[in-house]
Amino acid sequence: MDLNADCDLNLMLVDEDEMTELHIKWMDEPGPTDVLSFPMDEIEPGYKEVAVLGDIVLCPSVALAQAQKAGHSFEHEAAILSMHGLLHILGFDHAEPEEEKEMFSLQESLVAGWNK
Repeated sequence: MDLNADCDLNLMLVDEDEMTELHIKWMDEPGPTDVLSFPMDEIEPGYKEVAVLGDIVLCPSVALAQAQKAGHSFEHEAAILSMHGLLHILGFDHAEPEEEKEMFSLQESLVAGWNK
């Protein structure tokens, strides 16, 4: 996946209270979540122009709990969640089984390459 190096992307770290508010407001779901994505410019996979990609909002305390449960580092979990958020911004989804397979395979591959 290649993006134009001049694209803008914001990453925000928030506490559980703020994440809960965002989760309720934008997803109509209770409690905090690990990551939310807010795309700005409408782009699709393969887009190569300069764009404002959007915002990724990450909740470190939720990410830490997930990392501990999964048995890997917080840094690895943060990479997974950041990539997950970015893939959503780029138009990927996991609502359907085939979409989920494609998105999570790509996510896994990109995180593995990122950690080299």
